[in-house]
Amino acid sequence: MPVDPYILLLLGTVGLAALFPARGTGAEVASGASTAAVALLFFLYGARLSTREALDGLRHWRLHLTILACTFLVFPLLGLAARGLAPVLTDPLYQGLLFLTLVPSTVQSSIAFTSIARGNVPAAICAGSFSSLVGILATPLLAASLLGNSGGGFSTDSLVKIVLQLLVPFLAGQLLRRWIGGFLARHRQVLGLVDRGSILLVVYTAFSAGMVEGVWQRVSPARLAVLLAVEAVLLAVMLLLTWYGAKALGFDRGDRVAIQFAGSKKSLAAGLPMASVLFGAHASLAVLPLMLFHQMQLMVCAVIAKRRSKDPEVSAGPPAAGSRIAVGTGPRSG
Repeated sequence: MPVDPYILLLLGTVGLAALFPARGTGAEVASGASTAAVALLFFLYGARLSTREALDGLRHWRLHLTILACTFLVFPLLGLAARGLAPVLTDPLYQGLLFLTLVPSTVQSSIAFTSIARGNVPAAICAGSFSSLVGILATPLLAASLLGNSGGGFSTDSLVKIVLQLLVPFLAGQLLRRWIGGFLARHRQVLGLVDRGSILLVVYTAFSAGMVEGVWQRVSPARLAVLLAVEAVLLAVMLLLTWYGAKALGFDRGDRVAIQFAGSKKSLAAGLPMASVLFGAHASLAVLPLMLFHQMQLMVCAVIAKRRSKDPEVSAGPPAAGSRIAVGTGPRSG
């Protein structure tokens, strides 16, 4: 299975930070640029998310509540269940593992895999939009509760930073969507480069700070192997739970496909900027579990989606449209 090209860019950025970390004035400039980039990201997320079309999806509320419960309830519970591994992983790695269970689901890849598997594509679109919208509030609140109790150093100041750096720009984007939404839609490819470039800047700043502080000297290959094993188990549990749990709840095949792919994945695009605000200088280790999980979920879900497309109950027609949900354009978070 080929590696996601963007993951290669992320790894290249990590390598650049390792060889040429930002120091002194350079670090201050990079930090300021990263802060501005995160605010811009969430402004664009808000400006591109059609609230009206997302609200139309409430007609399929059982499906969306199921996906939200997987994303913001079941995932965090599994993260807490892994607390006993904290001494093995070290606290920063465990905090990163717990943090990845708190971030929203993906939009773009959930839609793509649901389409390949001939599932309910409109439901996947709305589910990703709902998850991104809810995550703006839910992720910081969950982090304040869970990371604060695990020694993550989360404080009221961190929550204020989240509000000012993420929520305020997001709401500003929503307010201005009426006037700038068309422009953003016409320049989607260019803005996609802005999105990804901003995230690369966040990664470079975080890993530069980690290199300067020497945090990577505390990570051994054995700990990384344990982390990968734990994440593989986490992904397997969520894939099985979303598929068979949705069946037990009475959802049809198209909805089950959407629930599996939207409910088992986590957004790198949303998680990295949030981590940079929450963890500051310790963000380099905190985002490592999310980066690894992101690539793992893409590789595994690509295989599952292809197999799902060959299910006997799939008709020879086009991918299922599922319920009558309006198809909107949410933020592209992978």
